[in-house]
Amino acid sequence: MSDRIDYAVQVEQLSRHFGSFKAVDRISLSVRTGEIFGFLGANGAGKTTAIRMLTGLLQPSEGSGTVAGYDILTQPEEIKKSIGYMSQKFSLYRDLTGRENLSFYAAAYNLNRNTTRRRIAELTDRLGLGEFIDRLTADIPVGWRQRLGLSAALLHEPRILFLDEPTGGVDPAFRREFWSVLYDLADDNVTLFVTTHYMDEAEFCQRISVMHAGHIVELGSPRDLISKYQQPNLEETFIHLIRNQDKRRS
Repeated sequence: MSDRIDYAVQVEQLSRHFGSFKAVDRISLSVRTGEIFGFLGANGAGKTTAIRMLTGLLQPSEGSGTVAGYDILTQPEEIKKSIGYMSQKFSLYRDLTGRENLSFYAAAYNLNRNTTRRRIAELTDRLGLGEFIDRLTADIPVGWRQRLGLSAALLHEPRILFLDEPTGGVDPAFRREFWSVLYDLADDNVTLFVTTHYMDEAEFCQRISVMHAGHIVELGSPRDLISKYQQPNLEETFIHLIRNQDKRRS
């Protein structure tokens, strides 16, 4: 039996500069295949910039890495074809129905007609979209639009799914329901890379990294980090880490 660990994401010293501003500064991390990995940080910490590099949408300034086995510097198009990506403001056409939106994205993934019909039926059933799939997207409640956006990201059956604050603007009850769907995906060995600033969501992750001012300042399981810093919960652990970082920078 091999002891080799299969990684979906591996990056070393990854950076992105905008002029003199270092949005992401020499981050290194590895995410195992099938892992639920949380990418934590306040707004402006560098999470979205990092995600855009990992998904092939933004060229790194420095560093190296692979996603789905493809080089982030030289194979961004292969990465885009191999992953699912749901951004903070996932674009759905509000004057189309849910089914029409999914058909549009299926065409973008070059899925044939039979595969498109099959995947839309499977995802409609799996995500409970039956009541909304043939409504205009403009008339669908925001939480269900998020599920529709998730369906679009899953149409081509990617094994790695990047979710950039996917539950922003959704009430806590629906966020919990959304995460139950993500757990089902993880049970199918889909790797989930999730950015969030909700501490209750972060506790659903197997491991998390805490990002601040472009740096990863800590990485581990939520339980281990709470214990390491002797805090009552993850939110207090996060505040403790950020305050310490600010003191060092001042």
